Amino acid sequence: MQARMKNPAMILPDAMQALLALGASAEKAGVPQRTLGLIHLRASQINGCSLCLDLHRRFARKAGETDERLFAVAAWREAPWFTDAERAVLALTEALTRLSDRPDPVPDSLWDEVRKHYDEPQLAALLISIGAINVWNRLNVATRQVAGTGPG
Repeated sequence: MQARMKNPAMILPDAMQALLALGASAEKAGVPQRTLGLIHLRASQINGCSLCLDLHRRFARKAGETDERLFAVAAWREAPWFTDAERAVLALTEALTRLSDRPDPVPDSLWDEVRKHYDEPQLAALLISIGAINVWNRLNVATRQVAGTGPG
């Protein structure tokens, strides 16, 4: 596989700075790093972004994430290794990554479940993190970035 072009954020330096700043802002709200990593992995699985899957799997392993949890992210509903808070975030990640799959992509029941576990700044960070990884996925998939060749 060969990339069609460089990642657009690498071509437009202002875009790269903005995307990195967006991601960094989400990391400052007190959401556990492991939870943010789950967001990145699940959205990247849904979007088929091999570069981001590879990158965020490596980041997660360095942060102490277990193989059991990494291998089970796609089957989080059936796997015993996720907390209720993580399950809520994974459901929110799926909903926001697949906006057009249902008439009410984020029903009140889902929103209320996430709110039980996270305060407003943390919820803002979750939404920013989900949005940011979806941007990276779309840039990488459109330009066919190759896993193992650089940052997402």
